Amino acid sequence: MRNLEDIKGSRVYGRRQGQALSAARQARLDKWLPNIEIPLDGLVPTGPSGHFDSALADHWLEIGFGKGEHLAAQAKSHPDIGVIGCEPFLNGVSGLVDIVDQENLTNVRIFMDDARLLMDSLPDQSIGRAFILFPDPWPKARHHKRRIVSAGNIKVLSRILKDGAELRIGTDHMEYCRWIMAHMLENPDFNWLSDSPENWRNRPDDWPASRYEIKSREQGRISSYLRFIRCQR
Repeated sequence: MRNLEDIKGSRVYGRRQGQALSAARQARLDKWLPNIEIPLDGLVPTGPSGHFDSALADHWLEIGFGKGEHLAAQAKSHPDIGVIGCEPFLNGVSGLVDIVDQENLTNVRIFMDDARLLMDSLPDQSIGRAFILFPDPWPKARHHKRRIVSAGNIKVLSRILKDGAELRIGTDHMEYCRWIMAHMLENPDFNWLSDSPENWRNRPDDWPASRYEIKSREQGRISSYLRFIRCQR
């Protein structure tokens, strides 16, 4: 496992909280979070199933879920799948908790810290699908080391993803898109699902749009929808 201090010294996220939560949202957070949060000291080596109350068909992972619209939609559409989301930003966590409350979703778990800590705790071939959707591109060259898509993180994803599992990465930042493709194609463990431009220019029907993505599209930015399959070992 990677050293905790090394990870915290190269954080891949920005601030942890924006504007203060309303009293109602804070109350929902206080009610739900203790039941669905995976605490840092609660990481278990037995696999993702150890974080859920009942047996589930599979477990998926979303790294940086923003306000949680995509994660919640996936959880609602797949009640037999346990969906774990990593997000250190409190306001984003509150957004997902609001949806969990409204939809009474029981198959969602939240890790409010650096995703790499959770990833390192997971056993080999324990995740059936992973999502990295519109991560911070950290556009300045001196911040590129903070990008979540890196050779080291791709290696860990390769380890924890099951054979044939899908890794979905979305971005509206073209330079970061080139960075992602360069790093992913350097790893022989993944095959890129693309036989025509339409495969990465159009969002698949089972890829719900997030609030950020909708806003990005309204502002005229073009998104790329990249899909990779973990090769058979």
